[in-house]
Amino acid sequence: MADNLSEALKKLKLASADSATDSVESCLDCLLKALAHNNANASEKVQEMGVLSLLPTLLAPQSSCTPKVANIIAEVAKNEFMRSPCVEAGLIPPLVQLLHSKDQEVLLQTGRALGNICYDSHSLQAQLINMGVIPTLVKLLGLHSDNTALTEMCLIAFGNLAELESSKEQFASTNIAEELVRLFQKQAEHEKKEMIFEVLAPLAENDVIKLQLVEAGLVECLLDVVTHTVNGERDEDVAQLKTASDLMVLLLLGDESMQKLFDAGKGSVFERVLSWVPSHNHQLQLAGALAIANFARNDGNCIQMVESGIVQKLLELLDRHVEEGNVTVQHAALSALRNLAIPVVNKAKMLSAGVSDTVLKFLPSEMPPVQFKLLGTLRMLIDTQADAADQLGTNSKLVERLVEWCEAKDHAGVMGESNRLLSALIRHSKSKDVVKTVIQGAGVKHLVVMAMSEHMIMQNEALVALGLIAGLDLVGAEKDFVGAGLVQVLHKLLSDERTAPEIKYNSMILICAVMGSEPLHKEVQGLAFIDVVSKLRSHENKTVSHQASLTEQRLTAQS
Repeated sequence: MADNLSEALKKLKLASADSATDSVESCLDCLLKALAHNNANASEKVQEMGVLSLLPTLLAPQSSCTPKVANIIAEVAKNEFMRSPCVEAGLIPPLVQLLHSKDQEVLLQTGRALGNICYDSHSLQAQLINMGVIPTLVKLLGLHSDNTALTEMCLIAFGNLAELESSKEQFASTNIAEELVRLFQKQAEHEKKEMIFEVLAPLAENDVIKLQLVEAGLVECLLDVVTHTVNGERDEDVAQLKTASDLMVLLLLGDESMQKLFDAGKGSVFERVLSWVPSHNHQLQLAGALAIANFARNDGNCIQMVESGIVQKLLELLDRHVEEGNVTVQHAALSALRNLAIPVVNKAKMLSAGVSDTVLKFLPSEMPPVQFKLLGTLRMLIDTQADAADQLGTNSKLVERLVEWCEAKDHAGVMGESNRLLSALIRHSKSKDVVKTVIQGAGVKHLVVMAMSEHMIMQNEALVALGLIAGLDLVGAEKDFVGAGLVQVLHKLLSDERTAPEIKYNSMILICAVMGSEPLHKEVQGLAFIDVVSKLRSHENKTVSHQASLTEQRLTAQS
């Protein structure tokens, strides 16, 4: 075989120089046989004998040899060691040109050759994108959608190219959405649908394409898949249900596509997705809850959804997942409730529907994602709601758990949210009982640490809460303030030039508030606060300079 191959390759070099088509054809046949027999060996031989450099001239659009030449390139490029030599031999430009051919066999082998040469190489795939292959391939898909092999070749190419960010803009300027939806509607086989799904998922990450897919009718296809697979037992049904519902949620991440499907709360799609929440299928429950969380991205939608009774559905779903629950469903349902609780008009309605009671059932959860959403939901609910903040803030079990989570160093999100909720309970209730509960639960030190946070909003929330603690129960908090080094923290905040004006303002308010305590008063005197504060009298911010004058008078009067 090896001798025949060497002979054939020699002949090929001579024949291609003479353009003798017949003898070229027989040499190519011999080479294809050798590649089928032992691809790696035959490819090495091709490389050794310098045959690759002959191939660009044999890739002439009109030549009868072209499909065989493209097939040979596709075969040798299956070997990783042959890909760079194929590029160096200048095979990519003539192959790209052949994508304009009318011959289906040429198109198929050309697509395979380009796919194998560029396999796993983002830089070569980017080169193809720059050479304009995307619009060409989309056009081919439209023209040859009855040719299964060609269709699959296009889908594999789209799947690879769609992973590159630079491809999305080009895809968005074609009618890829219509073509893929049309193709999807024609498919009966699971494998074919999966292939199309694999292209749709990366494309749907682009907001422009999301809207195009919605307008092309993808959502109706997805709802059909859900209907046909929801009670299916087979693995492929479970897989399709998951893919279709995940893709549905992905389409809702785009603002325009989401709003179009919401359709003022009257959209049939919106209603169908809502019906997933009470389903017995965990995958659909998850997708339904995530869809609600995505629809709840603006106040108008949130207000309308709460009026339509969605909260009850979510609470029933959460109740089904308290014991041995599905963590992803818990997380999604809590996300939806958190988003729905953002508009002020929704808070009281949601509280009276019993949202906080249901959410508190998840306090024992050891799952950080669930803890994070639970905290965020409660924080949104009590914002401006004094009674609710009072009720939750005097719940010693909740306060104990918050204090525990304030030390969750491995989970910065949970730690931050716990601190913020602790502060919010005090700020919104302004209640002496809540302050007492926080002092007894050892929460004060965490608020002092929070005042040094790198996030200004958290610093501010901490200082306001500490000011209320000092104002409502200074005697009770005195020991904790000393132990946590509150006065030193305030000195640091006031001395640092980078501290924001509102933080300086609230720090001075707090200094005045703690002066009524003898040990804290002593600490203030010991740190020569008067020098720091008098410098702030010339601060460019008028509120800060005015407060500095008042604080200086207070410090002087009590020195």
